[in-house]
Amino acid sequence: QSNKSALRVGMDAYVHSASFAKELNDAFAVAGKDIAEDENDTPVIAVIDTLDGKPNIVDSIWEERPPLPKNPFRVHPMKYSGMSVEDKVAKIREGLTEKKATLAVFGALDDIAYLFNVRCMGDIETCPVGIAYATVSQDEVTLYCNEEKVKPDDVAAHLQSANVIVKPYDNVVLDVQSHLASNTRNKVWLDNSRSNYAVSRVIPEANLVDAQNAITPMKACKNTAEMEGMRQAHIVDGAAMAHFMAWLEHAIIVEGRSVSEVEIDLVLTGYRAQQPGFKEVSFPTIAGVGANGAIVHYRAAEGSDLLKYLDRNQPVLIDSGGQYEYGTTDVTRTWHLGEATDTFKEMYTRVLKGNIGVDTMIFPENTPGFVLDVFARKSIWEIRKDYGHGTGHGVGAALNVHEGPHGISPRWTNKETLKKGMVTSNEPGFYDDGNFGIRIENLLEIVEVDGDAAANGEEPANKKQKVESKKFLKFAKLTMIPIQKNLINIDIMTDAELDWLDAYHEEVFKKVSPLLEEGSPAMNWLVKSCEKIERRRK
Repeated sequence: QSNKSALRVGMDAYVHSASFAKELNDAFAVAGKDIAEDENDTPVIAVIDTLDGKPNIVDSIWEERPPLPKNPFRVHPMKYSGMSVEDKVAKIREGLTEKKATLAVFGALDDIAYLFNVRCMGDIETCPVGIAYATVSQDEVTLYCNEEKVKPDDVAAHLQSANVIVKPYDNVVLDVQSHLASNTRNKVWLDNSRSNYAVSRVIPEANLVDAQNAITPMKACKNTAEMEGMRQAHIVDGAAMAHFMAWLEHAIIVEGRSVSEVEIDLVLTGYRAQQPGFKEVSFPTIAGVGANGAIVHYRAAEGSDLLKYLDRNQPVLIDSGGQYEYGTTDVTRTWHLGEATDTFKEMYTRVLKGNIGVDTMIFPENTPGFVLDVFARKSIWEIRKDYGHGTGHGVGAALNVHEGPHGISPRWTNKETLKKGMVTSNEPGFYDDGNFGIRIENLLEIVEVDGDAAANGEEPANKKQKVESKKFLKFAKLTMIPIQKNLINIDIMTDAELDWLDAYHEEVFKKVSPLLEEGSPAMNWLVKSCEKIERRRK
């Protein structure tokens, strides 16, 4: 301020998002107004310097930095994708016409994997995506990536059949600039919330269409084949969990030994790996014993001071999932293999009531996710408690375990409406810092409510107010893993909630039991876990 010169803020444009750069520039502008002596002469207090031609500071001191990953793509076949590359491109081109744009640019890796019906393993931990960019115009479709990624013959043939041009990864910015230079009326459709600043900054504001891209809604609303793959993934995931829980109960109760959080992770992953089509976990497993369960994004590590061992005296919160060729899973269960306290049981039950509250909702179309969040929190709010995270996030179909644009949370700024075919998590929780954590998470698919008025408890047509063409939606369960019944305080459960639990366990048993051998420890565990709950109240 003293010498009136603007600060230069160095930024690697390939590392930071375009939306972050905008937030930074907006913050600079607000700060300038705050110190302005004349409202008509606002000083520029800072500018972004993208350090063109120079390495960023971290790169210059990073010794033995690994090269950019170039693991090969694999084809994601039509039986799982349900929509051809050509049809997806056609949808994007329809959007280009509507937006009066001439080029669509995609930088988010899950958008690119979805568009080209390819997946990859190894570039990004636990995410089946490869490092690349993509562009679509009315004449061309281009994939920008390392040539090693498209070297497998089937991948090359797959892309060639869809008329996809493959270019070097580093060419994308120059090609965007060339497209704009070829005609001053050309416009680029780029979702700044899903792009880095390197691409965004070369597009003049007059030539930029900054709006949700065409892939986001396509990817969010799963088609029939994608949803069938998601259902199958959750059934085999249920079988893996049955094997794991039979093992865990035997180790803790029969053998009387303690099991480390790391061993829990390794054994559970091992059982998932035995299921057909398993590729890798969908995120690093959270296995938190006792107080570690209250650390929402905890990750156990051998040799850590935080590492704990599970025995009969403490609960364990396990949040885990798998990436299968045909679907993605994410589930949280909280288990206690000893005698839980009354306080723990009450909080467990209230979390379960919140889960059921969301699961059983019927809501009109065009309802944003934040509207449903209160039903997850109602029971714990009644005793003046809460949890500090969202209730639900979108999940990809054999893609990223966290996927937008929708969500269920108190953050009312996300006004994306819930739609048929979307998948969301439902994961209320409670965390007693230093003691324990509880979370119960299922994945749900959004379906239309059956039109049968009587089945839905509606009044006869001649007695109800007519709502023109309004559709209603509800949830159907994807996760097929039992909920521990002896942790439930049935005195604070309603009959309807107990009916829900029995019906859920009946569905779990029907779908998972065919994958288990009769008389096996896993089958015995499933049979016991899916029995109807004892309803004798105090």
